[in-house]
Amino acid sequence: MVAELKLPCLCLVADCSVVPPSELPDRVAAAVDGGVSLVQLRAKEMPGGLMLTLTLELARTIGGRATLLVNERVDVAATAKAPGVQLGEQALSARDARHLLAPGSLIGRSVHSVNGALQAVADGADFLLVGTMFQTSSHPGEEPAGPQLMRDVAARVGGGSGLPLIGIGGITPGNVDAVVEAGASGVAVIRSILSADDPRSAAEKMRSALETSWHKSATMLDNGVRSGAGRTT
Repeated sequence: MVAELKLPCLCLVADCSVVPPSELPDRVAAAVDGGVSLVQLRAKEMPGGLMLTLTLELARTIGGRATLLVNERVDVAATAKAPGVQLGEQALSARDARHLLAPGSLIGRSVHSVNGALQAVADGADFLLVGTMFQTSSHPGEEPAGPQLMRDVAARVGGGSGLPLIGIGGITPGNVDAVVEAGASGVAVIRSILSADDPRSAAEKMRSALETSWHKSATMLDNGVRSGAGRTT
């Protein structure tokens, strides 16, 4: 069975450094109820056995209502029979990871440059996580590339290849429009949903803003307003 990326994609990075693992399932479930369609489990310091247990627990909690990816740990994803993985720019290539995963697995690649995006496409990634869009506490001191990076990547690998591009980094309902207009097929967030007092409500607000931007961008593209940006549908 081939895993699907529903567009426009609202991705939640379920980062164990932001929320304790014990709280993660309930918060992720609430976010999925609010409109999150893709969940990426990130647990960089967690031993493989514990990460496998958490992956299986999240899979039960999500119950097929969203697609669950495992960050970096291809072995954990394969053992848990997760729908796919999200790979960092310095991780295994998408091509190498695909040899270890079940047929039809979804493989995302995080990229920070046009060259990185081109390499990810050549390696067979299914979608790209492009950042950093805006200033974020997840990467303190790092100068954000801004939506221009999305625009540059989209111009080279977006619409022509049919490859979905997802923006990440400091994205809020107030600035999602700029990211989608630049060529994104979705956005990924961490703290704005995961750390919210009400993750479901936070996800609903982000989903609403994303859908509005997506439909507006489609209308602009149909009318020939946008230029230099790719779009996948």
